[in-house]
This record gives sequence, structure tokens and C-alpha cells, in this order.
Amino acid sequence: MVNLNASIIVALLLFGIGTLGFLIRRNAIVVFMSVELMLNAVNLLLVTFSRMRVDLDGQVMAFFVMAVAAAEAAVGLAIIIAVFRKLRSIDLDKASLLRS
Repeated sequence: MVNLNASIIVALLLFGIGTLGFLIRRNAIVVFMSVELMLNAVNLLLVTFSRMRVDLDGQVMAFFVMAVAAAEAAVGLAIIIAVFRKLRSIDLDKASLLRS
């Protein structure tokens, strides 16, 4: 049996790493992976608290978060590929030039 505190600490570390990656890095792929890391940290907390309360609601919500993350992955990667084809770079600073 995994300790509740250990699961919470791992989830907080994962979410913190994802937040830092999202805020600091300028590469679109790294930012995209950081968002996925944050979603997985939330899923870990949902499943942990669901097991603690002996209730399946958290696990069902984690399943829906995974479904949304899969859809976001498909759309996000398509957008990144389209930006790369246009600019030949996946740097987010250069992608802001597409507004004009």
C-alpha cells in the first residue's frame, strides 16, 4: 500500500516541475509536455483521494481528464506542426509573429 503523503508529495513535485517548464521554457514541445505533466499530477491526486475515500468518483474524473488530455494532444500537436511548417521553428516567441 502506498502512503498517502508520498502520493501527494510526488503529485506536488510533478505539478511544480510542469509549472516551471510551462513558465520558463520557450520551446512549444516542452511547454506542451509540461501541460501534460501537470494533468498527470492532477490525475494522481484524483486517484489517491479516491482510494482514500473508497469512492470511484475520483477515478472516473481521472478517466475523463485523460480523455481530454488525449484530445488536447492531438489538437496541440497538429497546431505545433502547422506552426513549424509556416515558420520552420517551434519557438513560441516566433509564433507570436503570426498575429500580424
